[in-house]
Amino acid sequence: MNNAETTKIEGQDTRRMTLFVSVAAAVAGLLFGLDIGVIAGALPFIADHFTLSNRLQEWVVSSMMLGAAMGALGNGWLSFHLGRKYSLLIGGVLFAIGSIGSAFAPNIELLLIARVLLGIAVGIASYTAPLYLSEMASEQVRGKMISMYQLMVTLGIVLAFLSDTALSYSGNWRMMLGVLAFPAVALIIMVVFLPNSPRWLAEKGREIEAEKVLRLLRDSSEQARHELDEIRESLRIKQGGWRLFLANRNVRRVVFLGMLLQAMQQFTGMNIIMYYAPRIFKMAGFTTTEQQMIATLVVGLTFMFATFIAIFMVDKAGRKPALIIGFCVMSLGTFVLGYCLKLFEQGHASPLLPWLSVAMTMLCIAGYAMSAAPVVWILCSEIQPLKCRDFGVTCSTTTNWVANMIIGATFLTLLDAIGAAGTFWLYTAMNIAFILITLWLIPETKNVTLEFIERRLMRGEKLRNIGV
Repeated sequence: MNNAETTKIEGQDTRRMTLFVSVAAAVAGLLFGLDIGVIAGALPFIADHFTLSNRLQEWVVSSMMLGAAMGALGNGWLSFHLGRKYSLLIGGVLFAIGSIGSAFAPNIELLLIARVLLGIAVGIASYTAPLYLSEMASEQVRGKMISMYQLMVTLGIVLAFLSDTALSYSGNWRMMLGVLAFPAVALIIMVVFLPNSPRWLAEKGREIEAEKVLRLLRDSSEQARHELDEIRESLRIKQGGWRLFLANRNVRRVVFLGMLLQAMQQFTGMNIIMYYAPRIFKMAGFTTTEQQMIATLVVGLTFMFATFIAIFMVDKAGRKPALIIGFCVMSLGTFVLGYCLKLFEQGHASPLLPWLSVAMTMLCIAGYAMSAAPVVWILCSEIQPLKCRDFGVTCSTTTNWVANMIIGATFLTLLDAIGAAGTFWLYTAMNIAFILITLWLIPETKNVTLEFIERRLMRGEKLRNIGV
């Protein structure tokens, strides 16, 4: 066999391994999306079954986020000591246990416990999968691979909405929650065959294994050796985690930036639409469960298809333009949606009003799907220095779920306090603020290596200049 044929075969093997890594890690995103989406359709039936107040409904929604914050917080230690692969495996097992527990819960207390377990699994997946993909991918396709993870999240939401819609005629909320156990088992099986992250292996002194993995993932042995040399260089800083955070101002800056990014993503208010979509469409004039679920499904499909914009845009146009455009779109959508809901509250019964509300909701979700939803996860996995990446991503992911829990646990309360219009106009104001923060502070990281970003950060460059 000549050199050209050998190179061709190696290239095919590399592409197959890269594809398998992407798909296997992204199944975690599918489960993430299923858990986000399933509660929207199940909540009205759960509320009827257990006769829940608005406050308890908020806790059914937000208990998963509480668990996710716990999972993200604990997964820093887990991912550092056991590696990204086995963290995902533990997440898959918890997904299966939580799904089955939710389906068979005899009372609201056990349902909340099962939802917290599911949340821990989601916290592990939301932490580990983007981090794992960022460490496995080359800089040319890193953004696209992590955006594919986000696409799987949106696919999970759509599948959950489809399942909810089909089961809404019978009101079988237990089946809605229980079907999530099947993809959880698929995740467990796939993770068994994943390689460990080369950066984690190198950090543990297992450099021979790290080079073997890089040879499976890169187009040439020379490229694999060069990347391993860069990883070694970045590992020369012999501090880590909390100690490095305390000792190094530059690390503190970037950890706080990651936390700010995740808070921004959640306080756009877009996940509220995922959790309470039938309730929102009921306020907008859709009176039957069937109408509410179909409108919810349309929103889920919009989320999925708009994510393709991010996949094709994020490595070409860049992360920062995507965020700015997305925040602008979400500002417009939430403002007009709030106006529609105010008109409906005032008794305007125009037949066009419910459909305008759906259109604005779709606009909001499209803006989110093409920008903050994937881009924040990409940035947070890219900007943290290797030696304290577990600590930095732990802080940012925990912030995401704490913020998520806050919006999930306050939406119905806000509706009672300031009305539907006031609630969505509050999110409008925050999205406008996020445009200004992005222009002032957020870096552009397309087409540069993680080690390049780290070097510029440690030299004390302004945060907005640590990328290109």
